[in-house]
Amino acid sequence: MAENGTDCEQRRVGTAKEQHNGRFTDSSFLNEKKRREREERQSVVLWRKPFITLQYFILETLINLKEWSVKLWHRRGMVGSLLLLLSGLTVAYYIEGTHQQYVQYVEKKCLWCAYWVGLGILSSVGLGTGLHTFLLYLGPHIASVTLAAYECNSVNFPEPPYPDEIICPDEGVEGSISLWSIISKVRLEACMWGAGTAIGELPPYFMARAARLSGAEPDDEEYEEFEEMLEHAQTAQDFASRAKLAVQNLVQKVGFLGILACASIPNPLFDLAGITCGHFLVPFWTFFGATLIGKAIIKMHIQKLFVIITFSKHIVEQMVALIGAVPSIGPSLQKPFQEYLEAQRKKLHHKAETGAAQGENWLSWAFEKLVIIMVIYFVLSIINSMAQSYAKRVQQKKLSLEKTQ
Repeated sequence: MAENGTDCEQRRVGTAKEQHNGRFTDSSFLNEKKRREREERQSVVLWRKPFITLQYFILETLINLKEWSVKLWHRRGMVGSLLLLLSGLTVAYYIEGTHQQYVQYVEKKCLWCAYWVGLGILSSVGLGTGLHTFLLYLGPHIASVTLAAYECNSVNFPEPPYPDEIICPDEGVEGSISLWSIISKVRLEACMWGAGTAIGELPPYFMARAARLSGAEPDDEEYEEFEEMLEHAQTAQDFASRAKLAVQNLVQKVGFLGILACASIPNPLFDLAGITCGHFLVPFWTFFGATLIGKAIIKMHIQKLFVIITFSKHIVEQMVALIGAVPSIGPSLQKPFQEYLEAQRKKLHHKAETGAAQGENWLSWAFEKLVIIMVIYFVLSIINSMAQSYAKRVQQKKLSLEKTQ
């Protein structure tokens, strides 16, 4: 009896080991298959497979247009109301009358706000290169206004040409310029840019939320990294993993205040906060409200203060003096900065010289070409991404056909 019991126990253990090994083998096979499929999709790019990539991009665009058309049809009442509102605004825009001055003012402000909101959204996606538009547009704009305010002793720049061009007002202004007046001058641009960055954080939130509700596995590296982090949360040892885990715990446990804290400081891990909120089904207005307040109000005022203080007149003069104090090469480095600052001062008072204009034109030309290259790369990355999305559809269709056979 004892021997029979021992034999049964050994057979049971052996069967359990075989089942465990089988599950392990199946899991490894599935992971390897997913890896190969991901590599196959990632190879669908314009510089490797241009014709297939363009074909997949067009097909994915048509599918998206069809899906959007269906969604708009289901919300045809709201769409009709918006069309009626736009029709009324169009009529008011083209009819002559005393209201045109208000129409032009509203048009100017709306276009100006839309410009900065768009730049904020592009900053969240990094123009496909990870470079933020704050460094390219908003930061230089705040710096220009700061330098001009101290030189003109005023922020009442004539409109137009402001904001396209800054010129000191003709009437003299007595007194000293205050930090608060400069902050107020650039508040609209900064807040609109911050609101755009908040809107740009919504795609990771909606992606993770949809994946959690549907049970699907999105083809997104950040989401896969997030799931792996959840699986190995207790064994994470490196600093990056612990930092990501800290953000995830803060957002999940503290809620609105945790999201607000993460959004109110320069935080490269905030995408993880959006994924965390979507994964744990945090209400939309809790996530977006905290993100909007943090990025458009708190964080933007911190960044504005930093730029304004950095480009204050006395600090800039001290920086130029420190450059001249560098042994041997200091004076040669100091001269171009002094010439540039002097040219900017003359320009503010309508005294721009030909040489300075040529130098500025050369710098403007180089900056424009850099932006064009970045935008082209961004468009190419969108084409590749949509083509890879269609490639995933093709793979899923093949997998479903294999299961039915």
